[in-house]
Amino acid sequence: MDEETRRQFIAEVWKRYVAVQEWAIANWPDKEHPLSSAEFVEGRKEILGLGLPPNLRPGRTPAGTAPEPEQGGPQYQDVTPAPWP
Repeated sequence: MDEETRRQFIAEVWKRYVAVQEWAIANWPDKEHPLSSAEFVEGRKEILGLGLPPNLRPGRTPAGTAPEPEQGGPQYQDVTPAPWP
């Protein structure tokens, strides 16, 4: 896919996502706890990353590195080298 086609596609996805976001905010049934555009930040990041290699997409870690604990990675990593045999 060439860059111009990718940009046109992302622009169309963005336009539709904004429309869905506006609809969701306007029609959210729980009026005591309304939605805001902040609820849709991660979706916007994903749209902007469409067509990019996985390691360059927003919120993704480069290949070969473990995600942080808050991203589902391990809580503890043993860095003590094993003793020589």
